[in-house]
Amino acid sequence: MSAPYTAPMPKVSAGLLLYRVRGGRLEVLLAHPGGPFFRNKDLGAWSIPKGEPNEGEALLEAAKREFREETGFRVDGEYLELGSVKQKGGKLVHAWAIEGDCEPSALCSNTFPLEWPPRSGKRVEFPELDRVEFFELEAAREKIKDAQRAFLDALERRIGPGR
Repeated sequence: MSAPYTAPMPKVSAGLLLYRVRGGRLEVLLAHPGGPFFRNKDLGAWSIPKGEPNEGEALLEAAKREFREETGFRVDGEYLELGSVKQKGGKLVHAWAIEGDCEPSALCSNTFPLEWPPRSGKRVEFPELDRVEFFELEAAREKIKDAQRAFLDALERRIGPGR
């Protein structure tokens, strides 16, 4: 008798959606992925800063750590749970929002190695994020990955479009 089939567990990520209110308008910080594959992609390519939790790490703690590692920014305050979404590739992303501010040009992202150009044998380091930027909600909805729009909607429901 063979063992029953067990579907593989989906990959899990946790991230933070940093927001601020400027001139009565809600703005969110989105991240553009680094590396050669996203160089010329814009609409639908942006994301919240996120990453996979370490073994035994609580999801909110993973979200805070990943935000710090990917942006170089430290945030602290009241974290608002935004729920989770399943992305097109099957990854389950959990998110929290936090009010705060930063200077996007001060981004200091960690890096990852990649063979580039492909089959060249040459390893190149690329930043995990090549830029971050604050967007008002309307623009953010165009920039962010489809599935992650639900985080923008959840934030807007929790705090309102401009508070």
